[in-house]
Amino acid sequence: MASSPAPHESAPAAPRRLTHPEVRAVVLGIMLAMFLGALDQTIVATAMPTIGRDLANLSDLSWVVTAYLLTSTATTPLYGKLSDIHGRRVVMLIAIAIFIVGSVMCALAPTMTTLIVARGVQGLGGGGLMALAQTIIADVVSPRERGRYQGYVGAVFALSSVGGPVLGGFLTEVFHWSLIFWINLPLGLVALGMTSHALKKVPFVPRKHRLDLVGAALMMAASVVLLLALSWGGLYYAWISAPSGALILASAVLWGLFAWRLVAVREPFLPLSVLGNPVVRCAALFGACNMGVLVGLTIFVPMYFEVVMHMSASESGLALIPLMGTTVVFATITGKLMMHVARYKRMALIGMVTAILALLPLAIAPATLPMVAVLALLAVVGAGLGGVFPVSTVALQNAVSQSQMGIATGAANFFRSLFAALVVALLGAIVLGGLGGVTGVSMEMLARSATPDALGTAFRFVFLACALVLAFGLAFLIAMEEKPLKGPPTAAPAAPAAPSTPIPMA
Repeated sequence: MASSPAPHESAPAAPRRLTHPEVRAVVLGIMLAMFLGALDQTIVATAMPTIGRDLANLSDLSWVVTAYLLTSTATTPLYGKLSDIHGRRVVMLIAIAIFIVGSVMCALAPTMTTLIVARGVQGLGGGGLMALAQTIIADVVSPRERGRYQGYVGAVFALSSVGGPVLGGFLTEVFHWSLIFWINLPLGLVALGMTSHALKKVPFVPRKHRLDLVGAALMMAASVVLLLALSWGGLYYAWISAPSGALILASAVLWGLFAWRLVAVREPFLPLSVLGNPVVRCAALFGACNMGVLVGLTIFVPMYFEVVMHMSASESGLALIPLMGTTVVFATITGKLMMHVARYKRMALIGMVTAILALLPLAIAPATLPMVAVLALLAVVGAGLGGVFPVSTVALQNAVSQSQMGIATGAANFFRSLFAALVVALLGAIVLGGLGGVTGVSMEMLARSATPDALGTAFRFVFLACALVLAFGLAFLIAMEEKPLKGPPTAAPAAPAAPSTPIPMA
């Protein structure tokens, strides 16, 4: 651990002394940056058919989403490490700036290829927004008090999940699809100003670290190749084919080289002390399973509503509100209860078991359940998932030192994004397989030409797969040690002169 200059020996205690209004100002300041990253993953969904027609390229349309997913997932842990070295404020501002530049490139893109490249640039910035926001919350709030602020994260995610497709459809139909990217320019500039001002309140003590660029490159390459295999498999190439096999093999080799790098260097990209921490490992994995199911349901439930329940696109978007709304409500409730409940792990256990049980009726009779029952079951699923998110994030951050907060949070978000991609690929393969297993066409086109029986069977296994993924996460939740949450330093109120001490800012 690097030593700090003598004048700042007492600086590490200062972040805990922010008042609640100051903490709220910091959290509100970063919420817009969080919203930018979350919104951009959903707002393009309803605009994609129009984009494909305008740019005269429907065959490569899926890459508009995939390019963003690839770069944002791969760079998430890199931002965590950089923020541990250089401070949260400067790295967050860089991430927002890159995101704005990518958005302008997307809005001006004259061809599909240019748009795909621009979305990749946008993802380079978007990958840091959510992870850095959660890390900043961890910087200014003790673990015991942190849960109530995690509700803000859930609110941002839910608002973007429900509002993104609606806003994207409105801007595309009434104006032009490029506005879904131009809207990020004023929002991004406001986010730059708000975060720049708010994050001045977050102290930062410089630490000497080495950035393992080789390890970062290996991890990014391995994840990109794996996501390429997941994105192309079953859509452009059969799962059992030479191209799919080559991509999976290449990813396995790169992951092996990354694992070798972790033990071969003194300060690897992902410290072994973080990866070897059993609480971090379990919390990251059950949180990743939870996120993967939520993202998978967000993508495939609207398709289920349209092709099985015969709803319109706008109606299917509105029908997501029970799922996303209860996720936010119960994430907020659970976060606040964590301040007062010692056995916080039980809340996540109840939530995950409840979600699994609610998915089973959907898996048994997806085509015959009345709409009221479907919406009620999805609301219960959302409530269960919402009760897990604060526990996974706070328990993980509670188990690491302040110097490792950024990389631990970044690693957790990386695994969440990677599991989300895995679950989406799994559910996509299930739908494609259930509707004939034809490659080279979109799932939406296949779904619209399938028989009702085939559709019911396909989505039966979609809901069953989600329940199995949650059961996998439940095993890690059960195995996680429940450590007491750290509270604010008791000595903080006894040092009124501390605010006048110079503190290096991020």
